Amino acid sequence: MDVVYRIGIAIAIIVAALFAVLVFVTGKGDAMSGGSGIRTTFRGKANFEDLMSRIILGLGISFMALMLLLDFISGRIHN
Repeated sequence: MDVVYRIGIAIAIIVAALFAVLVFVTGKGDAMSGGSGIRTTFRGKANFEDLMSRIILGLGISFMALMLLLDFISGRIHN
């Protein structure tokens, strides 16, 4: 179980680094705005900003899921 925990930590660090880089690369109005879903509905074809928004959202969700999983595994290791 300790090996799984260490692998999970390594994956979480990589996901966090990618998330941070992509958030810093996107502009102030890109990708993390609350109305981006409405904005894309009326434009038709998806573009690069929409792709970046989905990637950032996926990385954020996967990071949160990894942290919850690692917390669960950590509790099992230390008990």
